[in-house]
Amino acid sequence: MLKQVGSFDPVPEEDLLDRIGSLRQLMSDSGIDLALLVQNVDRFYFTGTMQKGIVAVPLNQDPLIFVEKGTDRAAMETPLALTPVRNDREIGDILRDRRLLAGKVGLELDVLPVAVFERMKRIFGFDRHGDVSEQVKEVRAVKSRFELDQIVRSGEMLTRVFAKARDEVREGRTELEIEAPLVAVGRAMGHQGFLRMRGMNQEMMTMTVQAGFTGAVPTLLDAPITGAGVTPAVPQGSSFKKVERGIPVTIDYGGGYNGYITDETRSFVVGELAEAFRRPYETAWSIIEDVLAFAGPGTDCRDIFQRAEKMARKAGLGDFFMGHGEGKVAFIGHGLGLEINELPLLTPRHERLLKEGMVFAFEPKFVLPELGAVGIEIDLIVGPGNVERVTTGPLDLVCL
Repeated sequence: MLKQVGSFDPVPEEDLLDRIGSLRQLMSDSGIDLALLVQNVDRFYFTGTMQKGIVAVPLNQDPLIFVEKGTDRAAMETPLALTPVRNDREIGDILRDRRLLAGKVGLELDVLPVAVFERMKRIFGFDRHGDVSEQVKEVRAVKSRFELDQIVRSGEMLTRVFAKARDEVREGRTELEIEAPLVAVGRAMGHQGFLRMRGMNQEMMTMTVQAGFTGAVPTLLDAPITGAGVTPAVPQGSSFKKVERGIPVTIDYGGGYNGYITDETRSFVVGELAEAFRRPYETAWSIIEDVLAFAGPGTDCRDIFQRAEKMARKAGLGDFFMGHGEGKVAFIGHGLGLEINELPLLTPRHERLLKEGMVFAFEPKFVLPELGAVGIEIDLIVGPGNVERVTTGPLDLVCL
Protein backbone atom coordinates (compact mmCIF):
# COMPACT_ATOMS: atom_id res chain seq x y z
CA MET A 1 0.00 0.00 0.00
CA LEU A 2 2.75 2.48 0.92
CA LYS A 3 4.56 1.77 -2.33
CA GLN A 4 1.45 2.81 -4.25
CA VAL A 5 1.41 6.26 -2.62
CA GLY A 6 5.01 7.03 -3.43
CA SER A 7 7.31 5.52 -0.81
CA PHE A 8 10.78 4.57 -1.99
CA ASP A 9 12.85 1.41 -1.90
CA PRO A 10 13.31 -0.04 1.60
CA VAL A 11 16.76 -0.52 3.06
CA PRO A 12 18.02 -4.03 2.17
CA GLU A 13 18.18 -6.46 5.08
CA GLU A 14 21.81 -7.22 4.29
CA ASP A 15 22.68 -3.54 4.75
CA LEU A 16 20.89 -3.41 8.11
CA LEU A 17 22.68 -6.50 9.40
CA ASP A 18 26.05 -5.18 8.21
CA ARG A 19 25.44 -1.87 9.99
CA ILE A 20 24.51 -3.60 13.24
CA GLY A 21 27.57 -5.83 12.96
CA SER A 22 29.86 -2.84 12.42
CA LEU A 23 28.34 -1.04 15.39
CA ARG A 24 28.85 -4.08 17.59
CA GLN A 25 32.53 -4.23 16.67
CA LEU A 26 33.03 -0.60 17.66
CA MET A 27 31.01 -1.14 20.84
CA SER A 28 33.24 -4.06 21.76
CA ASP A 29 36.35 -1.97 21.16
CA SER A 30 34.93 0.73 23.45
CA GLY A 31 33.69 -1.54 26.24
CA ILE A 32 29.98 -0.91 25.57
CA ASP A 33 27.72 -3.90 26.21
CA LEU A 34 24.36 -2.50 25.07
CA ALA A 35 23.50 0.42 22.80
CA LEU A 36 20.12 2.10 23.28
CA LEU A 37 19.25 4.24 20.25
CA VAL A 38 16.55 6.87 20.61
CA GLN A 39 17.26 9.51 17.93
CA ASN A 40 15.04 9.17 14.84
CA VAL A 41 17.77 9.06 12.20
CA ASP A 42 19.92 6.55 14.09
CA ARG A 43 16.95 4.24 14.59
CA PHE A 44 16.09 4.49 10.92
CA TYR A 45 19.68 3.82 9.87
CA PHE A 46 19.91 0.56 11.81
CA THR A 47 16.36 -0.71 11.21
CA GLY A 48 14.86 0.91 8.10
CA THR A 49 11.92 2.36 10.05
CA MET A 50 11.43 5.52 12.09
CA GLN A 51 8.29 4.60 13.97
CA LYS A 52 8.21 5.54 17.65
CA GLY A 53 10.30 3.39 19.97
CA ILE A 54 13.83 2.44 21.02
CA VAL A 55 16.38 0.20 19.34
CA ALA A 56 18.46 -1.97 21.66
CA VAL A 57 21.66 -3.47 20.23
CA PRO A 58 23.35 -5.95 22.62
CA LEU A 59 26.82 -7.27 21.92
CA ASN A 60 25.87 -10.94 22.00
CA GLN A 61 22.13 -11.14 21.37
CA ASP A 62 19.81 -10.22 18.52
CA PRO A 63 18.79 -6.57 18.38
CA LEU A 64 15.46 -5.60 19.86
CA ILE A 65 13.38 -3.11 17.89
CA PHE A 66 10.82 -1.80 20.36
CA VAL A 67 7.87 -0.03 18.70
CA GLU A 68 5.35 1.95 20.75
CA LYS A 69 3.39 3.50 17.88
CA GLY A 70 3.07 2.68 14.19
CA THR A 71 3.71 -1.04 14.55
CA ASP A 72 1.89 -2.06 11.37
CA ARG A 73 3.73 0.54 9.32
CA ALA A 74 7.05 -0.42 10.89
CA ALA A 75 6.42 -4.04 9.87
CA MET A 76 6.04 -2.89 6.25
CA GLU A 77 9.20 -0.80 6.39
CA THR A 78 11.74 -3.12 8.00
CA PRO A 79 12.57 -6.79 7.40
CA LEU A 80 13.81 -7.13 10.98
CA ALA A 81 11.75 -8.59 13.82
CA LEU A 82 9.77 -6.10 15.91
CA THR A 83 8.83 -6.09 19.59
CA PRO A 84 5.58 -4.14 20.12
CA VAL A 85 5.35 -2.42 23.50
CA ARG A 86 2.92 -0.01 25.15
CA ASN A 87 5.51 2.19 26.87
CA ASP A 88 9.13 2.45 27.98
CA ARG A 89 8.39 0.63 31.25
CA GLU A 90 7.70 -2.52 29.24
CA ILE A 91 11.01 -1.97 27.44
CA GLY A 92 12.77 -1.84 30.81
CA ASP A 93 11.09 -5.07 31.94
CA ILE A 94 12.20 -6.92 28.81
CA LEU A 95 15.77 -5.64 29.04
CA ARG A 96 16.01 -6.70 32.68
CA ASP A 97 14.50 -10.13 31.97
CA ARG A 98 17.20 -10.68 29.37
CA ARG A 99 19.90 -9.46 31.74
CA LEU A 100 21.02 -6.78 29.28
CA LEU A 101 21.38 -3.88 31.72
CA ALA A 102 24.16 -5.25 33.92
CA GLY A 103 26.99 -3.99 31.73
CA LYS A 104 27.87 -0.60 30.27
CA VAL A 105 24.99 1.02 28.36
CA GLY A 106 25.83 3.23 25.39
CA LEU A 107 23.59 6.24 24.68
CA GLU A 108 23.58 8.98 22.00
CA LEU A 109 24.81 11.62 24.42
CA ASP A 110 25.44 14.16 21.66
CA VAL A 111 21.70 14.51 21.02
CA LEU A 112 19.89 12.88 23.97
CA PRO A 113 18.05 15.46 26.14
CA VAL A 114 18.93 15.33 29.83
CA ALA A 115 15.28 14.79 30.80
CA VAL A 116 15.05 11.75 28.51
CA PHE A 117 18.35 10.39 29.84
CA GLU A 118 17.22 10.77 33.45
CA ARG A 119 13.93 9.00 32.73
CA MET A 120 15.69 6.13 30.93
CA LYS A 121 18.14 5.72 33.79
CA ARG A 122 15.33 5.74 36.36
CA ILE A 123 13.06 3.30 34.50
CA PHE A 124 15.70 0.95 33.06
CA GLY A 125 17.91 1.02 36.14
CA PHE A 126 21.36 0.79 34.52
CA ASP A 127 24.37 1.67 36.69
CA ARG A 128 27.05 2.33 34.08
CA HIS A 129 26.70 4.30 30.88
CA GLY A 130 28.81 5.90 28.15
CA ASP A 131 28.53 7.72 24.85
CA VAL A 132 27.88 5.60 21.75
CA SER A 133 27.29 8.52 19.37
CA GLU A 134 30.83 8.54 17.96
CA GLN A 135 30.59 4.84 17.14
CA VAL A 136 27.26 5.40 15.42
CA LYS A 137 28.68 8.26 13.36
CA GLU A 138 31.72 6.18 12.38
CA VAL A 139 29.51 3.38 11.04
CA ARG A 140 27.37 5.87 9.12
CA ALA A 141 30.40 7.61 7.56
CA VAL A 142 30.99 4.90 4.92
CA LYS A 143 28.09 4.34 2.56
CA SER A 144 26.91 1.07 1.02
CA ARG A 145 26.06 0.67 -2.64
CA PHE A 146 22.39 1.11 -1.77
CA GLU A 147 23.12 4.38 0.01
CA LEU A 148 25.26 5.69 -2.83
CA ASP A 149 22.41 4.96 -5.24
CA GLN A 150 20.05 7.04 -3.09
CA ILE A 151 22.58 9.88 -2.97
CA VAL A 152 22.95 9.88 -6.75
CA ARG A 153 19.15 10.06 -7.07
CA SER A 154 19.15 12.94 -4.60
CA GLY A 155 21.79 14.61 -6.76
CA GLU A 156 19.51 14.41 -9.79
CA MET A 157 17.25 16.89 -8.00
CA LEU A 158 20.17 19.34 -7.80
CA THR A 159 20.94 19.03 -11.50
CA ARG A 160 17.31 19.68 -12.46
CA VAL A 161 16.91 22.61 -10.06
CA PHE A 162 20.12 24.38 -11.08
CA ALA A 163 19.20 24.00 -14.76
CA LYS A 164 15.81 25.60 -14.02
CA ALA A 165 17.51 28.45 -12.13
CA ARG A 166 18.64 29.95 -15.45
CA ASP A 167 15.00 30.82 -16.09
CA GLU A 168 14.36 32.26 -12.63
CA VAL A 169 17.35 34.52 -11.87
CA ARG A 170 16.50 37.94 -13.27
CA GLU A 171 17.37 41.50 -12.36
CA GLY A 172 14.86 42.97 -9.92
CA ARG A 173 13.48 39.65 -8.65
CA THR A 174 13.71 38.94 -4.96
CA GLU A 175 15.56 35.98 -3.52
CA LEU A 176 12.26 34.49 -2.41
CA GLU A 177 10.72 34.90 -5.87
CA ILE A 178 13.63 32.87 -7.25
CA GLU A 179 13.49 30.23 -4.54
CA ALA A 180 9.78 29.42 -4.63
CA PRO A 181 9.56 27.88 -8.14
CA LEU A 182 12.90 26.11 -7.73
CA VAL A 183 11.88 24.36 -4.52
CA ALA A 184 8.71 23.25 -6.33
CA VAL A 185 10.83 21.49 -8.97
CA GLY A 186 12.45 19.31 -6.32
CA ARG A 187 9.20 18.57 -4.54
CA ALA A 188 7.61 17.42 -7.79
CA MET A 189 10.50 14.94 -8.12
CA GLY A 190 9.80 13.54 -4.64
CA HIS A 191 11.97 15.73 -2.44
CA GLN A 192 11.30 14.75 1.18
CA GLY A 193 10.61 18.36 2.15
CA PHE A 194 13.33 19.24 4.65
CA LEU A 195 16.96 18.56 5.52
CA ARG A 196 18.07 16.91 8.74
CA MET A 197 21.00 18.28 10.74
CA ARG A 198 22.43 16.67 13.87
CA GLY A 199 22.86 18.68 17.04
CA MET A 200 21.00 20.99 19.37
CA ASN A 201 19.56 24.11 17.70
CA GLN A 202 20.85 22.95 14.31
CA GLU A 203 18.37 23.69 11.53
CA MET A 204 18.86 23.93 7.79
CA MET A 205 16.79 25.46 5.01
CA THR A 206 16.20 23.39 1.89
CA MET A 207 17.40 26.32 -0.23
CA THR A 208 19.10 29.66 0.33
CA VAL A 209 19.27 32.27 -2.42
CA GLN A 210 21.47 35.29 -1.74
CA ALA A 211 21.77 38.23 -4.10
CA GLY A 212 24.29 40.66 -2.67
CA PHE A 213 24.94 41.87 0.87
CA THR A 214 22.65 39.18 2.33
CA GLY A 215 25.40 36.66 1.58
CA ALA A 216 27.68 38.51 3.99
CA VAL A 217 25.25 38.58 6.93
CA PRO A 218 26.50 36.17 9.62
CA THR A 219 24.14 34.21 11.82
CA LEU A 220 24.12 31.38 14.36
CA LEU A 221 24.33 28.64 11.71
CA ASP A 222 27.79 27.11 11.25
CA ALA A 223 28.00 27.79 7.52
CA PRO A 224 29.90 30.34 5.41
CA ILE A 225 26.83 31.68 3.56
CA THR A 226 23.52 31.59 5.41
CA GLY A 227 21.42 34.41 4.00
CA ALA A 228 19.47 36.97 6.00
CA GLY A 229 16.08 35.25 6.06
CA VAL A 230 12.80 37.09 6.56
CA THR A 231 12.54 37.16 10.36
CA PRO A 232 14.77 36.99 13.46
CA ALA A 233 12.73 33.92 14.38
CA VAL A 234 14.36 32.07 11.45
CA PRO A 235 17.62 33.99 10.94
CA GLN A 236 18.79 32.30 7.74
CA GLY A 237 17.63 31.67 4.20
CA SER A 238 16.31 33.76 1.32
CA SER A 239 14.95 37.26 1.81
CA PHE A 240 13.23 40.09 -0.04
CA LYS A 241 16.58 41.40 -1.33
CA LYS A 242 16.45 42.00 -5.11
CA VAL A 243 18.92 40.85 -7.73
CA GLU A 244 21.27 43.57 -9.00
CA ARG A 245 23.20 43.60 -12.25
CA GLY A 246 26.82 42.47 -11.83
CA ILE A 247 26.31 41.16 -8.27
CA PRO A 248 26.53 37.36 -7.91
CA VAL A 249 23.52 35.32 -6.89
CA THR A 250 24.42 32.11 -5.07
CA ILE A 251 21.89 29.32 -4.81
CA ASP A 252 22.62 26.71 -2.14
CA TYR A 253 20.21 23.79 -2.44
CA GLY A 254 19.89 20.48 -0.64
CA GLY A 255 18.34 17.48 -2.33
CA GLY A 256 16.49 14.92 -0.24
CA TYR A 257 15.70 11.51 -1.74
CA ASN A 258 14.60 8.53 0.37
CA GLY A 259 16.22 10.15 3.41
CA TYR A 260 19.55 10.93 1.73
CA ILE A 261 20.75 14.50 1.44
CA THR A 262 22.87 16.23 -1.18
CA ASP A 263 24.07 19.82 -0.92
CA GLU A 264 25.55 22.00 -3.68
CA THR A 265 25.91 25.66 -4.60
CA ARG A 266 26.04 27.44 -7.96
CA SER A 267 26.69 31.10 -8.76
CA PHE A 268 24.74 33.20 -11.26
CA VAL A 269 25.06 36.81 -12.41
CA VAL A 270 22.98 39.17 -14.53
CA GLY A 271 25.37 40.89 -16.94
CA GLU A 272 29.11 40.87 -16.23
CA LEU A 273 30.45 39.89 -12.82
CA ALA A 274 31.59 42.92 -10.78
CA GLU A 275 35.36 43.22 -10.48
CA ALA A 276 35.40 42.63 -6.71
CA PHE A 277 34.02 39.11 -7.17
CA ARG A 278 36.10 37.94 -10.13
CA ARG A 279 39.23 36.80 -8.31
CA PRO A 280 37.24 35.10 -5.51
CA TYR A 281 35.21 33.13 -8.04
CA GLU A 282 38.27 32.14 -10.08
CA THR A 283 40.02 31.03 -6.89
CA ALA A 284 37.04 28.92 -5.83
CA TRP A 285 37.09 27.27 -9.26
CA SER A 286 40.84 26.55 -8.94
CA ILE A 287 40.30 24.99 -5.51
CA ILE A 288 37.60 22.74 -6.97
CA GLU A 289 39.95 21.62 -9.76
CA ASP A 290 42.68 20.91 -7.22
CA VAL A 291 40.56 18.67 -4.98
CA LEU A 292 39.29 16.70 -7.98
CA ALA A 293 42.89 15.98 -8.99
CA PHE A 294 44.33 15.49 -5.50
CA ALA A 295 41.85 13.74 -3.20
CA GLY A 296 41.11 10.05 -2.89
CA PRO A 297 41.17 7.14 -0.42
CA GLY A 298 43.83 7.75 2.22
CA THR A 299 43.92 11.52 1.78
CA ASP A 300 44.10 13.40 5.08
CA CYS A 301 41.19 15.82 5.38
CA ARG A 302 43.55 18.33 7.00
CA ASP A 303 45.63 18.41 3.83
CA ILE A 304 42.55 19.17 1.72
CA PHE A 305 41.68 22.16 3.90
CA GLN A 306 45.26 23.43 4.08
CA ARG A 307 45.77 23.23 0.32
CA ALA A 308 42.59 25.21 -0.27
CA GLU A 309 43.45 27.79 2.36
CA LYS A 310 46.95 28.20 0.89
CA MET A 311 45.44 28.89 -2.53
CA ALA A 312 43.10 31.47 -1.00
CA ARG A 313 45.95 33.23 0.77
CA LYS A 314 48.11 33.20 -2.36
CA ALA A 315 45.29 35.02 -4.14
CA GLY A 316 45.19 37.60 -1.32
CA LEU A 317 41.79 36.36 -0.15
CA GLY A 318 42.63 34.64 3.13
CA ASP A 319 40.53 37.03 5.21
CA PHE A 320 37.43 36.26 3.11
CA PHE A 321 37.89 32.49 2.73
CA MET A 322 34.95 30.50 4.18
CA GLY A 323 33.42 33.59 5.72
CA HIS A 324 34.64 36.83 7.21
CA GLY A 325 35.15 38.00 10.79
CA GLU A 326 32.85 36.25 13.25
CA GLY A 327 31.09 34.55 10.34
CA LYS A 328 34.20 32.59 9.35
CA VAL A 329 33.90 28.81 9.65
CA ALA A 330 36.71 26.35 10.30
CA PHE A 331 35.90 23.77 7.63
CA ILE A 332 35.70 23.50 3.86
CA GLY A 333 33.66 20.34 3.64
CA HIS A 334 31.25 18.10 5.54
CA GLY A 335 29.97 14.58 5.21
CA LEU A 336 26.57 13.81 3.73
CA GLY A 337 24.06 11.03 4.27
CA LEU A 338 20.84 10.96 6.25
CA GLU A 339 22.00 14.20 7.89
CA ILE A 340 23.76 17.17 6.34
CA ASN A 341 26.60 17.27 8.88
CA GLU A 342 27.93 13.73 8.95
CA LEU A 343 31.55 12.56 8.88
CA PRO A 344 34.01 13.36 7.42
CA LEU A 345 34.49 16.97 8.48
CA LEU A 346 37.26 18.68 6.52
CA THR A 347 39.04 20.99 8.96
CA PRO A 348 42.68 21.97 9.58
CA ARG A 349 42.64 20.41 13.06
CA HIS A 350 41.04 16.98 12.99
CA GLU A 351 42.97 14.11 11.48
CA ARG A 352 40.80 11.86 9.33
CA LEU A 353 41.68 9.85 6.27
CA LEU A 354 39.16 9.54 3.48
CA LYS A 355 37.80 6.04 2.95
CA GLU A 356 36.17 4.56 -0.13
CA GLY A 357 32.41 5.00 0.20
CA MET A 358 32.51 8.29 2.08
CA VAL A 359 30.48 11.17 0.66
CA PHE A 360 31.15 14.83 1.37
CA ALA A 361 30.22 18.32 0.22
CA PHE A 362 33.20 20.50 -0.72
CA GLU A 363 32.46 24.22 -0.67
CA PRO A 364 35.16 26.85 -1.32
CA LYS A 365 33.36 30.15 -0.79
CA PHE A 366 34.37 33.76 -0.27
CA VAL A 367 32.46 36.40 1.69
CA LEU A 368 33.13 40.09 1.02
CA PRO A 369 31.82 42.32 3.85
CA GLU A 370 28.82 44.45 2.87
CA LEU A 371 29.09 43.29 -0.77
CA GLY A 372 28.05 39.65 -0.79
CA ALA A 373 29.44 36.19 -1.39
CA VAL A 374 30.45 33.92 -4.23
CA GLY A 375 31.60 30.33 -4.51
CA ILE A 376 30.93 26.79 -5.62
CA GLU A 377 29.89 23.67 -3.72
CA ILE A 378 30.02 20.15 -5.10
CA ASP A 379 29.28 16.74 -3.63
CA LEU A 380 31.94 14.05 -3.93
CA ILE A 381 31.96 10.28 -3.51
CA VAL A 382 35.28 8.72 -2.50
CA GLY A 383 35.81 6.02 -5.11
CA PRO A 384 38.48 3.27 -5.26
CA GLY A 385 41.14 5.62 -6.62
CA ASN A 386 39.88 9.20 -6.54
CA VAL A 387 36.84 11.32 -5.79
CA GLU A 388 33.88 11.39 -8.15
CA ARG A 389 31.16 13.99 -8.55
CA VAL A 390 27.64 13.09 -7.47
CA THR A 391 25.96 15.42 -9.98
CA THR A 392 26.53 15.85 -13.70
CA GLY A 393 25.56 19.47 -14.39
CA PRO A 394 28.01 22.30 -15.19
CA LEU A 395 29.80 24.19 -12.41
CA ASP A 396 30.61 27.37 -14.35
CA LEU A 397 29.38 30.81 -13.37
CA VAL A 398 26.10 31.30 -15.23
CA CYS A 399 25.94 34.73 -16.89
CA LEU A 400 22.43 35.88 -17.75
